[in-house]
Amino acid sequence: MTDEMDMEEGGVVKKFMFVNRKAPYGTIYALESLEVVLISAAFEQDVSLAFVDDGVYQLMKNVNTDGIEMKSFSKTYRALEGYDIEKLYVEKESMEARGLTEDDLIVDVQVISQSEMGDLMNEQDVVLSF
Repeated sequence: MTDEMDMEEGGVVKKFMFVNRKAPYGTIYALESLEVVLISAAFEQDVSLAFVDDGVYQLMKNVNTDGIEMKSFSKTYRALEGYDIEKLYVEKESMEARGLTEDDLIVDVQVISQSEMGDLMNEQDVVLSF
């Protein structure tokens, strides 16, 4: 039996949401989340990402990390589409509280309200917060 048949005949696809709440640098949370997202997608799960609180900073364009001596990984978010990860959600209230607009973000996202984000999280099989 091939892997394709396994997925069709008995494989279970679960809905995973990764909630990114932390700023992109200063902790390992953002980078670890991105790695787990890519691994989940490799196993053909239904993956979505949510960016709330300071997590919205992870998607900012033109991030310069020279002063903190860390490599910027923001551009990696552009590669997500190649892994069939196209469900990126940003909480409107978090973005507005930080003075950001969709034009400030490196990828296309769906901006949704805090209430809509809660509803979306309730529809998931697994929610992991970073």
